Formats: sequence, structure tokens, C-alpha cells
Amino acid sequence: MAGMSPDSPRKIEIPRWVQLVGLPLIVVGAWQFTSAVSHAVFIFLVAGLIAILLNPIVRAFCALRIPRPASVAMVYLAFALAFVAAGILAGTVIANQAQAASDVVEREFTVQPNQHETPAQQRLDRLQQWLDDHNLSQVDVRDLGDKVQQKIDSLDVQSVSGRAVGIAQGVLLGVVESLFNVVLVIVVSVYMLLDAPRLSRWLSTLFPGEDDLMSRCERALLSYVRGQTLVCLVIGLSAGVLMYLLGVLGIFQNGDDYAIAFGAFAAIVEVIPYVGPWIGAIPPFVVALSESPSAAIAVALAFLVIHQIEGHIVIPKLMGGAISVHPLAVIFALLAGQQLYGFAGVLVTLPLVAVGREMWAFFHERLALQTWADAPAVPVEVPVEVSMPPPAPPPGPAAGGGATSGR
Repeated sequence: MAGMSPDSPRKIEIPRWVQLVGLPLIVVGAWQFTSAVSHAVFIFLVAGLIAILLNPIVRAFCALRIPRPASVAMVYLAFALAFVAAGILAGTVIANQAQAASDVVEREFTVQPNQHETPAQQRLDRLQQWLDDHNLSQVDVRDLGDKVQQKIDSLDVQSVSGRAVGIAQGVLLGVVESLFNVVLVIVVSVYMLLDAPRLSRWLSTLFPGEDDLMSRCERALLSYVRGQTLVCLVIGLSAGVLMYLLGVLGIFQNGDDYAIAFGAFAAIVEVIPYVGPWIGAIPPFVVALSESPSAAIAVALAFLVIHQIEGHIVIPKLMGGAISVHPLAVIFALLAGQQLYGFAGVLVTLPLVAVGREMWAFFHERLALQTWADAPAVPVEVPVEVSMPPPAPPPGPAAGGGATSGR
């Protein structure tokens, strides 16, 4: 084509009749098929993301003259060992701190020996006394606390127990189903990794060029995962350090004791788009609120500073161009993922957007729609009505002319 460099990929032009008939049918058919087998599609999407992410590591092992099946097995074994090590770390350090923080909150709502009220009720009494001393007696916080306590005491134990059993059964079924899905994802991703070179060669043959689709998807996904990992580490470290400093300064007495747990939780929930940063502030805020209102305010201000730094510095610098998509498109994709696949759909939406953007750019460089401007004009015969003169009157004797001339 004119104006294209020798290294530019050859574009395939899609005829007009395919645009008019084929593309709408393909879109409708793909939507109907996806709706019918949405669970299977989700399994294959997650497996595809894992295969794309692990393929560079497998390729590095293959470069050492290790057979590809053995390379795939070694990569999965290494990730399994890393997962077990992370679980041991979480069980020994983070879980202990999380349990200790939970005990602090539980003690606030438990009547201690030789006491008639819970520590939370005593704090409400002191807050009510402060309000009364400052001419704010119309605000009755103790009455609100008593109503909440009465509501809790009036709950039907049997109904609550029945609900608890139902919830436990649902959780058990969910865990079994999740384990089954995890096994399916691993099996499908293993097959994808084993056939990745064959798929890459087929795509290179179909769409020749210096840069193949598999490499571009790998770079996009690795860029997103690297950026997201750095963001989680920075936010988790920032939250942990700030909670530790609040504890050392005496503003939040339990902050330095549970800083690791608070930071780890903030780092983990950071992967949830938009709402994750706010969820990370809930545990330290609850623990600080059980200590004093001033500690809770300090924790809220600390996380507000973290979120401002995240939105204006961390995300633009670390994520970079991993997802160069308009925010409205990202929000729509997140809502669609949540509606289709729930919480798991939200987690995989942004990686899919990153890969989808590269696929769109790849095919946009290699596919072109035949323009309609140079389409030949089709002659259409349009019947034209020809206006005819009105018919002449029939011949007959002239009106009154012959009688007058005869006279």
C-alpha cells in the first residue's frame, strides 16, 4: 500500500459485504455463545492470563536446553513453593497480629470481671459526659448504644444458629467449587503453555511482522503485574510505617504492635480497583476507634494522606502506560466484570483490559475495512409519471351556430 514503510505489516482488507453481513453475525453469535457458556469462558480467560504471564519464564528455562514439559513443571513447582512459603509467613507473623488486633476489639464489647459495663459502654459514658459539659446534652449517644445492645440481646438464638449453619454450608460449597475451579485453571493453563510455541508460529504465519501478538500480550500483562505489585508494596509499606509511627508517638497505642498486619492487609486489598484502598483502612480504624476517637481520627487522616499520594504520585509513576484506557471505559469494564463473574471478575478485569488493548492495536495495524466512499453506484430505475393532456371532447354540432347562419 502507498505510504507504508517496508517494515510495516501487510494489511488485510475486509470486504464491504463482510462488514455488512459477517461482522454483525459474528458479534451476535459471540455474545450468545459467551452468555451460554460464561463459566467456561471465565475459566479459559483466567488460564490464558496465567499462561501469558508464565510463558516468558518457561521460555527462559527452555533456553537452557530444558524440555518444555519439564520447564512448565519446574515453573509451577517454584510458584507452589513460593505460595507455601508465603502461607507460612502469613500464618506465623501476620495471623498472630491479626488475631491480637481482633482480641482488642472483642475486649471492648465484653464485660470484664468486677465490672458492670463493657469498656465500649464506659467510653460512651465519658463521651456523653463531655457532651453534657459542653451544652450538647441533646445528643444522647448512650441511648443509641443501649438500643444497639438491646437489639443484639433480643436476637433469636435459634434463628441466628440456623443462619450460621446455612452460611457455613454455603461457605463450604464455595470452597469446594473454588478448589475445583483452581484445578481446572491450572490444567487448562498447562495445556496452553505447552502449545504456546505452536500458537505463536501460527499467528506469525497468519499475520507476519517483526512483533507477534503473543509477545505484545506478554509485555502488556507483565507491565500491569509489575506496576500493580509495586503499588501494593508501596501502599502496604506506607500504611505499616504510618501505623507504627502513630504507635510510637502515643497517638495510636496499638499501631506499632499490629503495624505488620495492617500494612499486609492494605497491600492485599490494594488489588481491588477503586474500593480496595478504602477497605484497607477499615481494620486499623476499628481498632483505633476502640481505643479513642482521637486515635481513629489520626488513622483516618493517615490513610487519607496515603490515598492522595497513591492517586497523584504512586499510580501515575508506577503504573505508567500499563492501561492506557479512558477511565470511563475502565469503570464500565469493572462493572461488566462484576455483573458477569462477581468479585473474581473484578480482579481479572484490568489484566484483561491491558491484554485487550494490545490485541486491538495489533489487529488494527493488520486489518483494514474496505471504504465505502469508492463503492460503485448501483443504478436504480425509478418510474416517472408523465403528465398527459386531458382528452378532447367528442365531436358534435356547434352550439347555436348553424341555426343563426340559416336565418
